[in-house]
Amino acid sequence: MTYSAPNTKTAESLNGAKMQKPGNIDIDKVSIIFGEGESTFIAVDRVSAHIESGEFVCILGPSGCGKSTLLNVIAGFEAPSEGAVRIDGRTVDGPGADRSMVFQTASLFPWKSVRGNVAFGPRMLGTSDSEAFEIADELLETVGLAAFADAKPQTLSGGMQQRVAIARALANRPNILLMDEPFGALDAQTRLMMQENLLKIWKDFNTTIVFVTHDIDEAIFLSDRIFVMSASPGRIVQELEVTLGRPRATDIVVDPAYAELKRSCMDTIRTESLRAFEQQMDRAK
Repeated sequence: MTYSAPNTKTAESLNGAKMQKPGNIDIDKVSIIFGEGESTFIAVDRVSAHIESGEFVCILGPSGCGKSTLLNVIAGFEAPSEGAVRIDGRTVDGPGADRSMVFQTASLFPWKSVRGNVAFGPRMLGTSDSEAFEIADELLETVGLAAFADAKPQTLSGGMQQRVAIARALANRPNILLMDEPFGALDAQTRLMMQENLLKIWKDFNTTIVFVTHDIDEAIFLSDRIFVMSASPGRIVQELEVTLGRPRATDIVVDPAYAELKRSCMDTIRTESLRAFEQQMDRAK
């Protein structure tokens, strides 16, 4: 059995016409509200966006702006208070095998081997053990960890654990990969290596990726588009198209277009961060 990445072939309908590739995301006037009465808190306010199949989108914004909360709604972990998220036209009403999540911490099963962690998802979906472990082995080869298949996660470095987490997220052949600051806890050099590795995986799998980050350079280096969110309540206040060519290398930082994108992001983030600080000061009075 050869593991096949999702979306590598365009599906054909019964009449021979090309069908739309899976992995399209529509966010329709989504609001997320916590609490009641005087304790009501609007985390996300009437956010709308469309993400194309196979696109790499980064959600960027100051701390507490609702980036992770919005990602949880796309994942189906959180229900919107208003509005809806639709995946390929179907309203999200809970988690699904078409979406996988990678968190800031790898959250691997410490009692399972690296291979066992990656094989876990397919086995839970009814795949035979032999096929699940074959999928795991091929994905571990993809992320450069085949030699560590029998190791326990706690014996690996932080970057290696995150590579295992990415392999595990891909094991169910999701159409959409959701990533919540997955490289935030890594040192600068490991983080850059992981970013380059992720772009290679994305190219091979052609999976839609929605990536939450507060790092401007990371957002520009990785994405096709950047959604910049406001301070609370979270709204998309800026959408930037990243037209820098691919594949991307570290010397992209000297490109004038890169500098202009970074300046635009920094101006917006600074404005929103100052507004968030002023809000906190007002609440403290």
